[in-house]
Amino acid sequence: MKTISALFLLLATTALADPQLSTWQTTNSRKYARVYLTDSDATSSTTYTTWSNPSGTQNQSLPVYAGVQQIAYSDSWIYIKTSGLGGHIMGPWYDNAARSARFVNAPVNQNTLWRLPRTATLGTPPTTKTQTSGSEAAVGYLVDGVAMFDCTDGFSWSGSAEAGGNTGQWHRDAYVNEGITLDYGNTHQQNTGMYHNHANPLALRYLLGDNVAYDSSTKKYAEAAGTPTKHSPLLGWMRDGYPIYGPYGYSSALDASSGVRRMVGGFVLRSGTTPGVDNLTSTGRTALPAWATRNNGNIAATGPTVGTTYPLGRYIEDWAYLGDLIKSGSTYYQQGTDFDLNEYNVRYCVTPEFPQGTYAYFMCIDASGAPQFPYHCNRYFFGTPRATTVTSITESVTSTFTGAAAFQETASMSGVNTTTGDVTLSWTSVEGGSYKISASPDLSTWSTLATAQPATANSTTTTVVESNATSSGRRFYKVQRSALATYDGGGGITYAAPTAATSAASAVGSSTATLNGTVNANGISTTVSFDYGTTTGYGSSVSASTLTGSTSTSVSAGISSLAVSTTYHCRVVATNSYGTTYGGDVTFTTSATGTFVAPTASTSAASGIATTSAVLNGTVNANGSSTTVTFEYGTTTSFGSTATATPSTVTGSSSTGVAVSVSGLTAGTTYYFRMKAVNAGGTTYGAQQTFTTSAASFGTIATVSPSSGSRSTTVTLTVALGTNPPAPPASNPPSAASLTGPSTITPTTTTRDSGTGVITMQVTIPAGAATGAYDVNATFGPNTWTKVAGFTVN
Repeated sequence: MKTISALFLLLATTALADPQLSTWQTTNSRKYARVYLTDSDATSSTTYTTWSNPSGTQNQSLPVYAGVQQIAYSDSWIYIKTSGLGGHIMGPWYDNAARSARFVNAPVNQNTLWRLPRTATLGTPPTTKTQTSGSEAAVGYLVDGVAMFDCTDGFSWSGSAEAGGNTGQWHRDAYVNEGITLDYGNTHQQNTGMYHNHANPLALRYLLGDNVAYDSSTKKYAEAAGTPTKHSPLLGWMRDGYPIYGPYGYSSALDASSGVRRMVGGFVLRSGTTPGVDNLTSTGRTALPAWATRNNGNIAATGPTVGTTYPLGRYIEDWAYLGDLIKSGSTYYQQGTDFDLNEYNVRYCVTPEFPQGTYAYFMCIDASGAPQFPYHCNRYFFGTPRATTVTSITESVTSTFTGAAAFQETASMSGVNTTTGDVTLSWTSVEGGSYKISASPDLSTWSTLATAQPATANSTTTTVVESNATSSGRRFYKVQRSALATYDGGGGITYAAPTAATSAASAVGSSTATLNGTVNANGISTTVSFDYGTTTGYGSSVSASTLTGSTSTSVSAGISSLAVSTTYHCRVVATNSYGTTYGGDVTFTTSATGTFVAPTASTSAASGIATTSAVLNGTVNANGSSTTVTFEYGTTTSFGSTATATPSTVTGSSSTGVAVSVSGLTAGTTYYFRMKAVNAGGTTYGAQQTFTTSAASFGTIATVSPSSGSRSTTVTLTVALGTNPPAPPASNPPSAASLTGPSTITPTTTTRDSGTGVITMQVTIPAGAATGAYDVNATFGPNTWTKVAGFTVN
């Protein structure tokens, strides 16, 4: 029997538990962004990787890779670099209902670096909300790297006419007024070419497997018929750090087993058809809705009369929030009963990514599947919008994805045709890449089958066939990227053997030394080692590291068991699939017996970070002398606390990992730390690092009774904690309690029934207390249970 084998490189990956890292979509990041320019292009499946707008002022003159091109993180921030262009085929865009004139704008590469806060660092949602129409155009980013804009189009009623700048009080609805310019995925671009979505990104939802159908003949998307069977995927992240989902969530907010249904938005059109809502068609736009005045400082404004020119629904203020309306008698509509999403399009709920619960936005659609106000979000963020565009990363980060050019391909032998002897080879590929394909019968002698096999266009996989391969007997294959075509932002690369240079040895002692060099992997995975010995024949070798990328990188390795007062030769050796490069010869001389060298110490990132604890990490090279290791830490650069590392003593001449778990920390606090290593040769401090403990978690208070009280009175509140997340044991009394809202009121006494777990708060309401809704809070250690608007001061 003849055997066919495939030799290929596998890139090991680690599943990321943090949804802020794991939910970004990178599969299509290896493909060029593509557009349909006209409906006929879509019908004929004609796509373009370069394009311009009708006036030729917005040009994508080189291909550009779609979507997310870098993901990196620190303790406090996530960094996303994106072209801003969708992984689906974008377009076409028109400027008129007849679809005879192309839209004036075209999408172009934005090369955006966006920084958003990590979920663990988010605080309690603020009482005072921030407008979405600030200096940042995007209110968030979809997981494919496309920007999200709010519900407005930048125009508002100035008192006599509509004007740009959004300075009026009646703001035009972007989806209603700009809908004619949207492409098949409900997305378009503004005058700088920023491709963005205002409502229901159908193409992305389809790619993520949400309840969306795709017509392969028309290339159009629509809400699928039938009842959805699973929770909508996480579609993006808002600037306040909270996730945004598709339109389908769990029927019961805190019960993942309750079934799935469409999330019902909290707004109704002011057409008079819903009980309790006014009718602007008959009364005119004489008053803003309560939600608008609540957030804009109670400014009143009159809008244009409802009619043909200014139809109902043209402005976002044409919608009323149900939570402000009386359903019948004196009963108001209630979130969680009559509707799901609050006035910011948010609810607190469990989701597949957050089984313990989170605040989350949802894409709002009506029962017919059409986008419904406020779409992604209203004009105000629910949380504090800390995310922003930055020009560079200025802190130490860990990268989890570094773009198409740095992608590590994987290969497989797809099949053998036993009749013809043909062998089919497949590998994950990068569009614009060319590949060298080699074959061998013994892994020693290789023959070239192709020197520049182009990657399959508009695909993430390339396949080739070697005819009659079985006639060669046993067969091994090797696939190597040989070049990458020029693209917007890079390319024009021909891959080659690494470049390498040997540097002077350091930390030279009587029997130990550290060998150093620099290596450029030239875009191919490269193994690095050092040869060393008492002659230029060397005779000994030590491994250093494995590199990728196309920049010169410092490498080093420690060696031991050297002879005293002896001259040694060394050189760096770098090997990739295109060849081996040797650095120049460098010499060093060991010292006499009894000479000690200070340790080498490096502080690593903290791990296992929780609300009150963390693990501090580092590496130490004792450089041949017994070394004691500790960590210094504290809330300032003066540190103030010390912890003994494990192991506490390090010997030898190689890098050794050390760590220590510290506890008793304060939740939501930034700590500084560094490693300290001491031996007979001296003391070495590792570089200072920081980490931020997780913010305290928040539970929900189920009931508060009574729900209101008057100023200058004393009220006894009975408070029952919710069960999701589970309440602290009944034997644990709260460590603190408060009523927060227009002002803060602290109960005079707070007790808890050790049997029932019910909390009793004695509250004296000051005569000067501000009236309005207050959140009721019960704190247990770092965690707080809250009933939002649980008590009203009259």
